[in-house]
Order: sequence, then C-alpha cells, then structure tokens
Amino acid sequence: MLTADALAARQAEIAGSPDLAALYARLAERARPVLDRMPTIPEHKALLSMDGGVCPRDGSTLTFDPWAAGRHRCPRCGEYYAGERHERWWARFQHLWLAERMAHLAAVAAFAPDESADASSSATAEAAAARARELLAAYGERYLIYPNRDNVLGPARLFFSTYLESIWLTNYLAAAVLLRESALLDETTEQLVSQLADEAANLIGDFDEGASNRQTWHNAALAAIAVWFEDEELLARAVEGPTGLLAHLLSGFGADGMWFEGENYHLFALRGLLTGFSWARAAGVDPFAEPELAARLTAALRAPALTALPDLTFPARKDSRFGVSLAQPMYLELWEAGLAGLIGAERDTAGLADWLAALYAAPAPAAELFDSYLHEAGQPAPESRSRADLSWWMLLAAAPALDGAAERWQAGSALLEPQGLAVLRAPARYASLECGAYGGGHGHPDRLNISLHADGVYWLPDFGTGSYVSPDLAWYRSTLAHNAPLLDGRSQAPGDAVCEFFDADGEWTWVRGRFGDVSRSIIGGPDYLLDVVELASEGEHTLQLPWHPTGEAEVRSPGVWEPAELEGAERAGGHASRVERFRPAGPAPIVLHAVVPVGASLTLTLAHDGELFRGVAPGAPGTGEAPFYVARARGKSARIVSVLTPAAAGAGGSPPAVRVAGEAIEIETSAGVDRHHLVLEGWNIDGPGASVRLRGRRPTERSLPSLLPREEPFRQRGVATRIAEPPPLDGTTDGFEADEPLLLDHEDQYRRSEEPFAGADELSAIAEACWDDEALYLAVAVTKPDLCLRPADAPALRFDNEADDIHSDGLQVYLRLEPDGPVFGWLVVPETSGELRVRAVPGTGAAGEMLSGAWAEGEGGYTVTLALRPPGWDTRVAGDAIDFDLLVNEMLPDRERRAGQLVWSGGGGWVYLRGDRQDPARFGRLELA
Repeated sequence: MLTADALAARQAEIAGSPDLAALYARLAERARPVLDRMPTIPEHKALLSMDGGVCPRDGSTLTFDPWAAGRHRCPRCGEYYAGERHERWWARFQHLWLAERMAHLAAVAAFAPDESADASSSATAEAAAARARELLAAYGERYLIYPNRDNVLGPARLFFSTYLESIWLTNYLAAAVLLRESALLDETTEQLVSQLADEAANLIGDFDEGASNRQTWHNAALAAIAVWFEDEELLARAVEGPTGLLAHLLSGFGADGMWFEGENYHLFALRGLLTGFSWARAAGVDPFAEPELAARLTAALRAPALTALPDLTFPARKDSRFGVSLAQPMYLELWEAGLAGLIGAERDTAGLADWLAALYAAPAPAAELFDSYLHEAGQPAPESRSRADLSWWMLLAAAPALDGAAERWQAGSALLEPQGLAVLRAPARYASLECGAYGGGHGHPDRLNISLHADGVYWLPDFGTGSYVSPDLAWYRSTLAHNAPLLDGRSQAPGDAVCEFFDADGEWTWVRGRFGDVSRSIIGGPDYLLDVVELASEGEHTLQLPWHPTGEAEVRSPGVWEPAELEGAERAGGHASRVERFRPAGPAPIVLHAVVPVGASLTLTLAHDGELFRGVAPGAPGTGEAPFYVARARGKSARIVSVLTPAAAGAGGSPPAVRVAGEAIEIETSAGVDRHHLVLEGWNIDGPGASVRLRGRRPTERSLPSLLPREEPFRQRGVATRIAEPPPLDGTTDGFEADEPLLLDHEDQYRRSEEPFAGADELSAIAEACWDDEALYLAVAVTKPDLCLRPADAPALRFDNEADDIHSDGLQVYLRLEPDGPVFGWLVVPETSGELRVRAVPGTGAAGEMLSGAWAEGEGGYTVTLALRPPGWDTRVAGDAIDFDLLVNEMLPDRERRAGQLVWSGGGGWVYLRGDRQDPARFGRLELA
C-alpha cells in the first residue's frame, strides 16, 4: 500500500510504462460491468459442504458466476441449480470476488490519468470511487450481522474459516486505504470501515495458527489492519512476532526456498507473505533491503521453478491440487511482485525474469477458482496472457518493465534438500523421488514416491488431493494411492525419509532415499530409468510397490489374471476394488506396457521374486476410476527391480532386457549391456563404451525447523478403582466406587469453536472409573442444561468427512493398553430411545461390540455408564497404567456444528479439524488401583 505522495509518484510511473499503462486501461475496461450495475452482496455466510456447488447429476463443480445469484450452472450437463447449499457455496466466492472488485475499483480511481489529459478516464475513475465506497459501506453496515458460528477452521463472519476472512480483509482494506490516501473516502464510510476492521482484528488476532500456511494470511490481514489504524504494536506482532511474517519466511520456507507443506501451500503461503510485506513496506519495513531476507525470498521464488513439471504445472505433492498450471495469473503475480522487490533493492534476480517470460510464453491455462484470486471469474481465458491481464495489485507492485527471455530459461536436475525432493531431468524426461520430511498436517504417507513425466505425458503422476469434503480423500491420503512402497499392507506411518545420495554426471543421474527399513534408488540414463526398492529388516515383512501408470496398460508377458485379495486395500478408504493377481506362464521379468492416444508409451519391466496384482481405484481427481498395479515380495531382504522405458510417439525399438544376477543388475539395450551395482561410496554403471561412477553422499541428519518450539504435552493422571462386582450400567452411578473422580470442569480443558468456556454450570462432567478382570467401567455425569442429541434417523449433514455424530452432545473415549500398542476409540451418542449409539473411530483398533452401556437424563444433564472390553484387557493387573482420554462434546440449539468439547487430558485451544480423533500423545494416564 502507498501513501498519498507515493501514489502520485506511482501514477507517474504507470503513465511512463507501456506495460503498466496497458494494465490500467484493461482494469478500467474490466470495471465497467460493476459500474453499470450494483453486484449482489450475499445474504448468507459461506458454507463448506459436500453437495454445495456440486451437480447432483454428474458430480461436476458448478460454474461460479458473480452475476448469477440463485442460479448456478453445471458446465458438463448444462443444468441450472438453486437451493441454500448452492447459494452458500456461491457466497464463498462472491464475498471474495466483491472484495477484489472493491480494491480493483479503488485502484482505477486512485491511478486515473489527469482529467485534463483524459476526461473519459476521469469520469470512469469517479464512478469507480463511488461504487467502491458503496460496497465498502454496505459491508461495514452488515458485517456484524453475519454470525460468527458454525465455523470449520477458526472464527469468521463471512466465511467458515478465518483464513478466508483474512484474504477478504486484505482486499477490503486495500480499497479503503487507496481511497483514503487519494482523498476519495468520506468520513461516514471511513467510520464503517474502522468498525469492521476492529471486529475483524479481534477475530483474526484471537486465532493464531502457528506454523500453518494460513497464518501467513492472518499476518497479512493484521498488517493491513495495523496500517489502517496506524498501530505500530500490531504491525510489529504481524511482522516480527514469534509466528509473524519474518518467522514464516525464515522457518516455514527452508533453505532450498520451498514451504514445508509442498508446492501447493508454498504458492499459497508465498502470496500471503508477499501481500503482508506489501503492507509492511507501507510502514517502512522492506524485507528486500535486508540481505538475508532477500536471499530467502529469492529462494522461495525460485523453488517452484526448480520442481515444475515439463508442462509447467506444479507436482501435486502432499495436499495439492492436480494439474494446476504455474502460468495461472495468480502465480504470475508472485514472480511479478517478487521481481519488482528484488529490482527495487538492486538484488540479483537469479534468472526469475526468464522464468516469468517462459510462463507468459506458454499457452494460457483455463481460468480457475482460487480463494486468493478471482480476477478472471466469469470471463473466458485469452489464448495467451500478457502483463495487461493481471489484477489491480500489479498496478502497485509490478516493475515498469521486464527484460526476461523465455529461451534463456532452463531447469536442470536438482535436490531440494530440506524439502527432500530430488528431481532428475533429462531431455524430454522428468523424474522425482520423495525422500524428505512428512510435510506436517498436509503431508501424505508417500515417502519414496516416484513421479515420471516424459515425452509430454505424465506417466507416473502424484494425484495430490481432491476435495477435502469428498469421501475419496481417504484414498488420496493412503500410500496405496502413490507410487511409493508400503509394508504389510499398511499405509506408512508419519515420519521423515532421508536422501542418502544425489548425483548428476552428464547423461546419468541418481538418487537414493531411505525410509525406515526400506531404501529406493532411481538411476536415470539416456534411455531408461532403473528403480531399485530394497527391504533390509530383522523380521519378515511383505513389501508392496504400487504403480499408477497413465493410459491403457496391459501385461505383455504370458499368463492369466485371477481374482484375489490385496493386503491393505481395505485400509485405503475402501476405494480399491476388482483386485486380481497375475499368474505368469513363465519366469520373470514381467513386462507392463502403457500407451496413450497420441502414441507415446511407457514400458515397465519388473524383475522381482514375488507377485503382481492389479485393481481399480480413483485416478486423478475428477477423472473417475483407473487401474493400478502392485508388485509384492516377502522376506527380510526383499527387493523389487524395475526398469522404466518411456518412448515418444513413433519411436521404434524394443524395451531393454533386464537380468538380476545377485547384487548386479544387467540392462541390455541396442547399444549393449549396462551392468549396475551399488557400492559403498555410490552407484557404478559399467557399459559398453565407458564406466560411470555416481557418488554424491548426503548428510543424513537434517530436519526442517519448526516455527514453534515443540512442547511435551502435560500428562493428566487419574485412578481406576478395582471393584468386586460389575456395576449395573443403567445410566446411574450405582455400583461405582471410584476413589478419585475424573473432573472435566475447567476452561483449560475446553476446546472452543467460537465462544470461550461458559463455565461449569453450563458444561462440566464428573467421571468415575472402575475395573475388574473383564472390563474398564466408566460413569460419566455431564452437567448441561440444554440437551441436544442428534437423532439416529436425522438426514446426513454432508458437511465433510467427519462423523455427523460429533455434532451432538455425547462422549469420545480412548484407550491404549501398551505404549506402542493399538489405540481404541469410540464415539458415543445418547439416543432419545434410551439406547446408546456407538461408533468405533476409524483407524483405531476399536469395534462397536467392545463397548456396551446405557444412559439416563437427569435434572440439568445426563449420565452415561459404559463397559469397555478391548482385546488384552484380561491381562491387566493392579498397578498397571494405561493411556486414556475422555472427551465431552457440546452441541447447542440452532447450531449446525458443535460448539466445543471438554477434554479430560486438557490442552484447551480450538476444536477445529479434530473430528472424532484425539492425538495419542495427549492421552492421560489411568492407574489401575
């Protein structure tokens, strides 16, 4: 943002720059529809749901049209749909679009040419200022009417999550500041803006998300509020605080420049960071002026260019959208703003101008919806984009001219070491290996995952993640959905892999990563990739290696397919089906061949002492089901050797022959035999013409820094008393003789959705725990005047993938008998019939039949009595201690989502994103007395 003097200087700069002048003219043209008629401001708070904005006929996402309130079209079937769910989906994007339009209009007004030079532009500017003021005032008058409740992730009024409120506010306040500094804001509107900003500051400032990418946007919004109010203390918190913009820059983005949660959230956090810094610079804080900060920003700007696929999409690693182009205008603006900062501070631009030129030279991708960018909403994408197609922000942030050349941009093989991503590039080929950190809450169980893009085809894709509210989320977050190894049919446990070797020597590259007892080596040569997955363990395990080839695939080796069961398929959300096992007619290797309509092909030659399976599961998000393959071997030192040979359309020749002779691997091509073997210092290839020695040992002890110190959780302690006779379990405390009741009655035990803890008279619980050789018994007396129970036959909420029953009064109970043993978890809801509705928590070892009991309503609350019989309970003896936790969910009248929950083990904070899960690290300890 700019002061009045800086606005005048920038206005002159725009007039003197052909690029920026063209951008201004285009923005003035695009403002016309909003000047001609007042757009609709949604009456509703936005809602996140499974069916809002989704065609009920074919599942397509409905088209967002900012001028089509109440009538939303499916792009596939052409039908129009209405209803509250669709309207509240539309409200999410409409609120954001309107905030952008406010800033857009204010920029047109603030940077208008002098009236004497262009009377028409002056009239447009006056109209733009008037409409911007009208929208600012309308939201200022209505903001407090939107309810701060039923949120998914943090307090918010217009939206269901705080980060959306933060994005919205940065545009809203940009409009207000531009008008104020241009002397175009009247006193009444200014007061309404201040009222709104004050309330938003309380909402956003109350919800610090620490190391999350979303906190970067919260900081940007707080910086905007600080500039609006000229609040130096708030600005210091947003920029320099423990979880402020500088902390995110120096810790969230690694030394390689990549944000710890992968490319998708890297780009999102980087836009928030640059937006926040644009506000900080208005207050005299310029990160580009500091060498260390400028170097980290430069690395952050370069990182996506280093990992970009050949088609200029970013790899859908971790929780990423699939197939999104880096030539989207939202991303072009990142490099525009970053380059302008580097140029202004006279820093080395590190080839970024050439990278940006390459993006502009690419065919324009279709416009998409992004929470932080809706500039093209409702408009067709041009055949190609120029700087004149960008948003209002670039009038303030972009350099007057760029000197990049697309032909100069080249990306080679690279290792992003802190991120743990190795990229092996060759002419027309890109391969990568995941051998780094898990990636936080957005990480996937995909350590040692391989991706392959060759000859214009993404042969082995990483699917990323589809919708967070779609049931197939469980599939995309399973190891089986990746080209990554898994043991004993289980998705990988959260944890970090390490890169042991990385080297590039002319036409040859290699990387070796390790995750636990499994290592994976990828060796890239001129004609093929060699992939070696090895298990080295003390005990026997089943090693499985999934493959997800693109195109029509078939096994060309002689043999037959027969129905079979695939270990672990049921754990991948139940999405893998129609499983078969290949029964070969001859010895290994097995040749799998895939081809796409343009004629390019991939041959996968599989040499291992094991089996091959195939099944069907979701393919890339939105494309329906696709086949996948799984190689399986068993032993203490199982090994799966594969050779991948991509071929462009029309390419002749046969795939290489593969022979495994002990530790050596021989690959025979038309040029002769390459003999591969691992040596202590690296990897050797002895070929017909020369020998290649690949080395590049990497330090294996490395970790990504955390933005917040990791604290050991407090371990609550309690006692379960041994009893001689089982209690009657009739909804009373009869038969319970607990010496020390477990109390849930303090604000430090309350996780809230929006409102703070109302006090023990409104919500509290006293639990008595007893035990015998048969079971652990619980009597939980809950104080809660307004009992809100979800009926068993209530319509499905279809909000997200969480159990509907968390949005009801009820309990969650967790046990773990041994420190490294399985967790058992149950969700328990009283029914109006007097019965208990019990749901075993998915992912735990619990089953519904392990828990029995009853409940009874009393004056001012209810009592639940339970018997828990997990496997192994009969081995408990006095003096044992078990991991245990008890949670009491709180639902209130007229709410869609729960208001909060009491947690025996404590911790306070917020209830968001917890569902019916509880982190075992936070369990308390229950001693059997």
